[in-house]
Amino acid sequence: MQLLPGAEPFQHEGTSSVGILLCHGFTGSPQSMRPWAEHLAEAGHTVSLPLLPGHGTRWEDLRPTGWQDWYATVDRELRLLGDRCERVFVCGLSMGGTLALRLAARHGEAVAGVAVVNPAMTFPRGKGHTLPVLRHLVPSVPGVAGDIAREGGEEIGYDRVSLHSALALRNLLTLARGELPRVTQPLLVMRSRRDHVVPPTDAALVLGGVSSTDVTELFLERSFHVATLDHDAPRIFQETDAFITRLTTRKPARDGA
Repeated sequence: MQLLPGAEPFQHEGTSSVGILLCHGFTGSPQSMRPWAEHLAEAGHTVSLPLLPGHGTRWEDLRPTGWQDWYATVDRELRLLGDRCERVFVCGLSMGGTLALRLAARHGEAVAGVAVVNPAMTFPRGKGHTLPVLRHLVPSVPGVAGDIAREGGEEIGYDRVSLHSALALRNLLTLARGELPRVTQPLLVMRSRRDHVVPPTDAALVLGGVSSTDVTELFLERSFHVATLDHDAPRIFQETDAFITRLTTRKPARDGA
């Protein structure tokens, strides 16, 4: 199936010892993360921004995939980065943040740090309860792509959402919430004051659920959900730079110090 223009995955082999995996969101594509990925590549890091199965083509192609397929893709990319980089960081937007946190929960020290933007953790309760039955009656509903405040900002994503895929997302969110206590890595959470897709309580769930002791929360004042393409994108890039630099230049504590 032909990819939507701009939805292509992004790979860059860097000169530093740092690898960075970026995960895009549900019904979106690497396009929403590409400026972030390119910024990190310009800093000399090895960067992987994969296209999740069923994404980047047409909404019907998402229906036969599930969260296991999406997670398997980022899990594989993390392992590949770990084979050739000394330290690997994971970043994500929305459901991509969910995937990033699950990678951290399951891979432990193989993940050096996590940076997420508007991470998704919950599914609307009423809609979630009806999905198992409703998905057999209604094939799709209007999509959620394109929540951007910046004039002219555009996200390449689906205008429809398969309810089979929505159920898969709900199951992933439930699983990821239960694994939050296993996240111990340094964590950077960046969230928009105004987000029409993910409620602010989702970031609170992340902050209250992880076991990390090195946690930073930043508010994005001028952006909606897809903040990586919005007014606050430069700040996201700069704060991620500072986060990674701080962690990769930190000197190990001496015995008895």
